[in-house]
Amino acid sequence: MRIQIQKRRKGQTPSVADLRLSLQRMLTAAGEPDAELSITFIGDEQMALLNGQYRGKNHPTDVLAFPQREGEFSEVVPSMLGDVVISVDTATRQAGEAGHTVEREVEVLLAHGLAHLLGYDHELGPSEARTMKRMEKKLLTASGDNADE
Repeated sequence: MRIQIQKRRKGQTPSVADLRLSLQRMLTAAGEPDAELSITFIGDEQMALLNGQYRGKNHPTDVLAFPQREGEFSEVVPSMLGDVVISVDTATRQAGEAGHTVEREVEVLLAHGLAHLLGYDHELGPSEARTMKRMEKKLLTASGDNADE
């Protein structure tokens, strides 16, 4: 298991050690104990640029996932799941709106991003959204997060 974590934006997020432990637990629960992925924390300005470039939406979002197991070269490194990018600014706002900590919000966003890397897509319809939500709950439970959504 190889997990790379980059913090390009200062803000209240879990420690790198806590993030690694949570992700290791999530990957094991997902049946991917040997998977590789990267997590990058950025601000809203950078997130808006990425969201515009890759999704055609010119505003920040909370999390983006870039799966590496899709497309022409997906077989090159089969253990590589992909990249998850989280906006610390948006996570902080959402945590305040939801009434929980930024660390909790980051855990939720990690589970959501990881579910996307695993092939789930809530935008494909209500049935897939429910299936993805079940996977997210499984990942959060495995990470040690027992809080209700």
